[in-house]
Amino acid sequence: MYIGFDDTDSPKGMCTTYLAYKMVKTLKKEKVTFLDFPNLIRFNPNIPWKTRGNGAVGLTISTDNPQKIKRMIKNLVEKYSDTKNGANPGLVFFEKQDIPDEFLQFSSKALWKLIHRVDAKKFVSKHNLDSFYLGNGQGLVGAIGVIGYKFLDQTYELLSYRNKSKFGTKRKIDHTKVKEMQEKTFPQTFNNYDKEKGRVLITPHGPDPVFYGIRGEDPSTLISASKLIKPEEKLHGYLIFKSNQGTGDHLKNKITLENFEPYTSCLLYTSDAADEGLGVDLVGRRIIKKKRGGGGGGGG
Repeated sequence: MYIGFDDTDSPKGMCTTYLAYKMVKTLKKEKVTFLDFPNLIRFNPNIPWKTRGNGAVGLTISTDNPQKIKRMIKNLVEKYSDTKNGANPGLVFFEKQDIPDEFLQFSSKALWKLIHRVDAKKFVSKHNLDSFYLGNGQGLVGAIGVIGYKFLDQTYELLSYRNKSKFGTKRKIDHTKVKEMQEKTFPQTFNNYDKEKGRVLITPHGPDPVFYGIRGEDPSTLISASKLIKPEEKLHGYLIFKSNQGTGDHLKNKITLENFEPYTSCLLYTSDAADEGLGVDLVGRRIIKKKRGGGGGGGG
């Protein structure tokens, strides 16, 4: 059974990956079989209403009691979604082994374009999907997309979570230990410490439950790297996600000014740039000239 969910957080609290952490802990007690790492797929980074990284989460499990598991998952989405502060969670279940191509097409589009929630609801209705949403249902876009996502390349991210009593308090982390961690584990870990500015990149700044997140190429390195951080704060636990972060996944589409649309993530080629073999990456607010055929940077 595939489970996709998104948009459970708000700028004031909670996190969709934290909901995944709670789900995994609950499902372990139900003796389900996990068929893959939890998937954390970061979709179009230019969506204006995203909370942080525009990431949706998917789980793939095997269970002898799917109806019971669905009820439990739905209850967890209701419990851990910050709807009072604007979250619009969406949840989708898919129980067939083979995922239809239409899911893959939807997911591919969500990586670089804006998909309206109305289109997501039409998709749910067309395919008669078992789904659930609160608020305006915007989270259905990511929930469908994460189920349909196909990995051609992947990285991993270890996210550690705080105890509830620490939510919203200042995170205290030793910059020296983070720097040493990156020096010892690079290039198997990446984007965790900015040497030029002496800045830690693994800690969020908002009131969400995440304490730190380490990005890397394989799970075993992430576990070793996390042991080098040694925070003073006692943490609740951690979960490792398989992700598309840092793969350039959002930059596979090349378009021209004539068909460029707002909030698109892509490689944009102007007529002059095409003549010179140049393109530009449009990711967030960065515009970077690049040679045609060059590898794209991280899109999240």
